[in-house]
Amino acid sequence: MGRVLLTGGSGFIAAHIIDILLAHGFDTVVTVRSEEKGQRILEAHPDTPKEKLSYVVVKDVAAEGAFDEVVKSDPPFDYVLHTASPFHHNVQDPVKDFLDPAIKGTTGILKAIKAYAPTVKRVVVTSSFAAIVNPEKHPEVYSEKNWNPVTWEEGLQPSHTYRASKTFAEKAAWEFVEKEKPNFNIATVNPPLVFGPVVHYLNSLDSINTSNQRISNLIQGKYKDGVPPTGAFLWVDVRDVALAHVRAIEVPEAGGQRFFIASGTYSNKHLADVVREAFPELKDKLPPKDIPTDMPADIYGFDNKKSIKVLGIQYRSLEQSVTDTAKSLLSIGI
Repeated sequence: MGRVLLTGGSGFIAAHIIDILLAHGFDTVVTVRSEEKGQRILEAHPDTPKEKLSYVVVKDVAAEGAFDEVVKSDPPFDYVLHTASPFHHNVQDPVKDFLDPAIKGTTGILKAIKAYAPTVKRVVVTSSFAAIVNPEKHPEVYSEKNWNPVTWEEGLQPSHTYRASKTFAEKAAWEFVEKEKPNFNIATVNPPLVFGPVVHYLNSLDSINTSNQRISNLIQGKYKDGVPPTGAFLWVDVRDVALAHVRAIEVPEAGGQRFFIASGTYSNKHLADVVREAFPELKDKLPPKDIPTDMPADIYGFDNKKSIKVLGIQYRSLEQSVTDTAKSLLSIGI
């Protein structure tokens, strides 16, 4: 099938990508930030031979030349899935701590592939709905055609920094391909909030992604007196996002395309309703049944037709995703 380099291998989405790559027959090499994280991945796949799954340590994905040696592989790589993003606990300088690393982390791996990995045919970059959304003026329907209009100056404000970093990093990837004319083409995957079951070797409160934190808070009784504002009303299941990454290297016509991977709209009240239905034993920890939803009547729409037509994604329902997520969290005592 081919040999794949997957960056950010211990991330929430990447953990599901690994399972799909192996199931689809790809030889997979993952990058991780430490030996410990790499060993955890191998231990979670005890029956997988080492030529099918291995890891390399890249401590800082945004460092100059971080991927230069990694992409020099024997046998050589055919594809790269770039899910890694710079990791910072303490953002004091938006440019130095967030914007520059996000952009350099993306362009850095593209430069390394162009220079040292001539066999790579396609690179899939994990972007985000953050690079699509216009929070100041929502269109009637969001699709791959939309771009977040955030400016560099706005990105210096903490409330805009994350969205700006995703927007500028994705734009930098497309500009690199246009200007540098490398040996590969790219595709980007743009999901909104990502729900879905946690992978057992990442199981800890620290490893729960921001979206799943809502479901974790619900089942722990933290929203008993009422749910907080929903904020962003679009969601998708992690398994559908992971499959989209793999299909984006398997489907020839996916090259040069941007894919908005979104399953539907939801509100925090919807999450509570699904958990109440699926886990009646948790009712005392959940907010009152009659709390109002904060979803606007004229909520923006979304167009995910391209992902269905080109990648063949069949989206999971909110009920299935939230139930599976809550089940996985309850199984680890959260």
